[in-house]
Amino acid sequence: MSAPRFDIAIVGAGMAGASLAATIAGRASVVLIEGEERPGYHATGRSAAFWAETYGGPGVYPLTASSYRYLDEGGFLTPRGALNIGREEDRETVRNFTERFADLGAGIAMLDRAAMERHVPGLRPEWTCAAWEHSCADIDVAALHAHYLGAAARAGVDLRVHARLVSATRDGHGWSLGLAHGETLRCDVLVDAAGAWADPVARLAGVAPLGIAPLRRTVAQLRTAPPAPATLPLVLDINETFYFKPESGRVWLSPHDETPSDPCDAAAEELDVAVAIDRMERVVDWRVEAVERKWAGLRSFAPDRMPVYGFDARVPGFFWCAGQGGFGIQTAPAAAALASSLLLDTDAGMAADIDPAVYAPARFG
Repeated sequence: MSAPRFDIAIVGAGMAGASLAATIAGRASVVLIEGEERPGYHATGRSAAFWAETYGGPGVYPLTASSYRYLDEGGFLTPRGALNIGREEDRETVRNFTERFADLGAGIAMLDRAAMERHVPGLRPEWTCAAWEHSCADIDVAALHAHYLGAAARAGVDLRVHARLVSATRDGHGWSLGLAHGETLRCDVLVDAAGAWADPVARLAGVAPLGIAPLRRTVAQLRTAPPAPATLPLVLDINETFYFKPESGRVWLSPHDETPSDPCDAAAEELDVAVAIDRMERVVDWRVEAVERKWAGLRSFAPDRMPVYGFDARVPGFFWCAGQGGFGIQTAPAAAALASSLLLDTDAGMAADIDPAVYAPARFG
């Protein structure tokens, strides 16, 4: 019996793989291969769940801005606002940050101390300046991921779960893929949307890795006194040492850590949680009553911290969709549109004004 054959096989059914599968479905036969028992188990399911125009830096901004309409009209966003705060010695950093993103078109402005106090009750006096992003919003990550998986399924995408890729061999007729349970598939194009496992998947396929590095990020859910107000914005340190936001009467707090890690089922470490709490207590005068839960996820970055979309420069039929860092959720609609246009040589839709060369794997030589 011959192996099932597809135009495109996508490895990884997290947000990157699911959004791409949904976008190309109906225009190609697609199989979505997921090593875990359920899609989105790793980075997608552990996101801090916000959309912010400045997140990821100026190079990511075009993908973020182009994704906004899709996310907003789809009902996946809830207004939150973000406050990037600094001490007096950070004022010039805050000013430069504000001006850089305002020049790009982001909705951002500097706030004085009085305005900061209105947003963050109990703010300690040493925090004197801030950049306010009024457009920042919470993202319903689970709903967005389910939306893409559902759209893909309705359009005929074949989802295989608990189906870890164990071999990938290229011949004159495309790829032969071996899955952990013994099944063999064939495809014309192999898409690497494997997140923290992007480089290992490339090696498996005989493709030179790009140096995509998994970094652990910790989040803890806290009960505080007083409780965090529902109107609290996302609060970030301009120097990137913490961020926190309200969530159902609790606080989600991160020390903004980036600890190198092997690809794995990441877990939070007590020290990182303690560091995060210490940093937050230097910002607000709230008392932390309990750490109710904690978790960690792996954010994967290319060497230049920009995502990678496009065909490999050396191996035909191998396509990169990786290196999305912590901004893969908020950029998913435009990233999928861009990647699908490169895969199928079609119009890029919402990503039409984005230069694909900026994210091409060929930039690494």
